[in-house]
Amino acid sequence: MLKHYISAARLRTLPLSISGIIMGCGLAYNSYNYNWLIVCFAILATVCFQILSNFANDYGDGVKGTDINRVGEQRLVSSGLISPVQMKFAIKITVILSITIALLLLYIAFDKNNFLYAVLFFGLGVLSIVAAIKYTVGKNAYGYSGFGDIFVFLFFGLLSTLGSYFLITKQFDSKLILPAISIGTLSVAVLNLNNMRDQIQDKKSNKNTLVVKLGSQKAKLYHYSLFVIALITSVSYVMIDYKSPLQFLFLIAFIPIILNTICVAKNIIFSELDSELKKVALSTFLFALLFSVFN
Repeated sequence: MLKHYISAARLRTLPLSISGIIMGCGLAYNSYNYNWLIVCFAILATVCFQILSNFANDYGDGVKGTDINRVGEQRLVSSGLISPVQMKFAIKITVILSITIALLLLYIAFDKNNFLYAVLFFGLGVLSIVAAIKYTVGKNAYGYSGFGDIFVFLFFGLLSTLGSYFLITKQFDSKLILPAISIGTLSVAVLNLNNMRDQIQDKKSNKNTLVVKLGSQKAKLYHYSLFVIALITSVSYVMIDYKSPLQFLFLIAFIPIILNTICVAKNIIFSELDSELKKVALSTFLFALLFSVFN
C-alpha cells in the first residue's frame, strides 16, 4: 500500500515545486542573517504542499471520473488501487503535516518582534493549502474552470520566490519580481503541457482547462508566450543588476526549452507530449539553480 501512496505523491513534480524556493533562497544567500534551517524547512513545507496538491488532484479527478483512460502516470483513485476514503485520510494527514512544518518554519524565521509577519505568512500557508485542495476537489473546483494557470503562477512563482527571500532577509526587493515571474511562467508552461496532453479527455469530462477553452492551436501560442516572458524577465533582471557575464549562464536551461517549443509546434498526437513534461520541469529547476548561483 505504501508504494501506491508514493506513486500518488508524484515525486517527479517535486523539483518543479521547489524551484521558486531555490530561486528566492539563492538570491538571499548574501544576506548577513542567512539561516540554512529556514531553507530546509521552506523546502520541506513546499514539498508537503505539493504532495497535498497531488493527493487532492488524484482524489478530485478520480471521484469525478476525469482520470478514466488518461495518459501519463497512473492515477490511484481512478484505478481503484487507493479508495476515495483512504485518499481523503491521506489528504488530512498531509494537511496536518504541512501546517506543523509551516509553523516550525515561521518559528525559526520570525522572533516575537515579527509576530505580524508570522501571522501573515501563516495565512498565506493556509491559503496555499485551501488552493491545493480546491484545484480539483468540490463542485466549484477552479481547475475545472480554467483558473489553474493563475494558481500556479501566483503560488509556484511569486509567493514561492518572494516569500522565501523575505523569510531569510526580512526585506522585499522589487527587482525580484522579475525572476519570480520567470519561475511562475515556466511553471505554468508545465501545467499547460499537461493540459494539452489531456485535452481530449478533459473536454469529455467537462474539465474546462485553459487549453480546452483556447483550443489546441491557441494553446500552443500561449505556450510559446510563456517561455518568451520567462526569458525577457530573467534577462531584464540581469541587465538591471549586472555584475558579470557569468550571470547569463542560466540561458543554458533554455536549450531544452527551445527543443520543447519545436516539439510542441510539430505535435499532432497529444499523448506524445507526456515525455515533454519532465523536460520543461527539470529545465525550470536547472534555471532556478543557475540563476540563483550566479546572480
